[in-house]
Amino acid sequence: MKAYGTFFQNDEKRPLVYGEVNLINPPRQRLRGEEKKEGIPVEPVLVGFCGTDYELMKMGRRGELGAKFPEGQKRLINGHEGVVWVPSENRFAIVLIRGGDCVDPTRYTEDERYFEYGCDQADGLFCDRMYVNPDMLLRIPDGHVHGGKLDLSFAKRMVFPDPFSCMLFQLERMEDLGGAHNFRQAARRHGCPLEEARAIAADEVFERTVIFGLGTTGMFVGDLIRRAHPKARIVLVARSEEQSPKVRFALEQTGGVYVRSRYAANGELAAAICEALGGRATMFIGTSGANVEHEIAFTHKVLGCNGIYNSFSLGPRIAFDTMPFGFENHLIFGSINFRQDHMEEAIRILAASRYGEIVELIDKERFVADPIRAYEEDIYAKGSPLKTAVVWNDRYVDMNR
Repeated sequence: MKAYGTFFQNDEKRPLVYGEVNLINPPRQRLRGEEKKEGIPVEPVLVGFCGTDYELMKMGRRGELGAKFPEGQKRLINGHEGVVWVPSENRFAIVLIRGGDCVDPTRYTEDERYFEYGCDQADGLFCDRMYVNPDMLLRIPDGHVHGGKLDLSFAKRMVFPDPFSCMLFQLERMEDLGGAHNFRQAARRHGCPLEEARAIAADEVFERTVIFGLGTTGMFVGDLIRRAHPKARIVLVARSEEQSPKVRFALEQTGGVYVRSRYAANGELAAAICEALGGRATMFIGTSGANVEHEIAFTHKVLGCNGIYNSFSLGPRIAFDTMPFGFENHLIFGSINFRQDHMEEAIRILAASRYGEIVELIDKERFVADPIRAYEEDIYAKGSPLKTAVVWNDRYVDMNR
């Protein structure tokens, strides 16, 4: 089957193009032990743009995308956030992006393999049609389809299940590690049994939380920490002006306080963060993609004793002095995955959220006319919307709801 879409390729001048593509449909499995199934055709309806797409485009310019292409192909149709129409089942669905020959996609091992629609070895959503394993088409909640069309307001919120799922996994991981890292000390302080202390430590690790970077991932993880640990003090750090719509919206969602990164020296920024926290951080979450994250946390000692450093940025290198690192009992971790149950919970939470308010649409014709220009001038340029999406097939969308 052929269809029109955008796709990445290894090409210095044309790493992202729009054109006709010959679709492939190899059998794929959701999890190890399950049957491999050929995909069924679905039609993307509304698709969101992710920073991963932009990074993949830059990798294509450098000729580094070979391992990301589907087997036997020299291109990858991008896009992994959005809603699709399933003609054979007469319903809308969210694509469960990650699957493969692994027991748990958040814990895949060296002898296991995974794929991700639109990101890694499987074609994605920026296409008129695509093939998806039928077991990986998640249902949407009732009440958002009228007259056979999907409400635009709901569709906008459904560009976020993928990153929101990642943050649900991050919350789970931080709670697991926080409980395991500090439960013996918590048991002594509270004079309680060790198992009870694990729950206490999992809560206390968020007592003073820094979220360094204010993209959607930073906003989401702050929101989830607030929901699960209402006593947490959350400090958001970014460069945006205090009164910008992005900052105001983030503070409303997270209940946090804001420190603007505009100081002449990193030491001054670190001092301002600690003042806002009321001490050194128990949890430091890096989401900005900037190298300054680890300098603030370790060199300038924002991360306190027994604290956890969660590296959710792609690109920065982390460095630390081993002497204070060891004696202050720091824990560093990084993981960027999620399971199906995370995505199903994300869909449920997002359906009742305000996150559609931060999504702006780009005209499809402008995007496909020159995808690279759209990325660089409209979607990821300075002053661009916090989140951009495109209505790929408007006959399935009620633009007035």
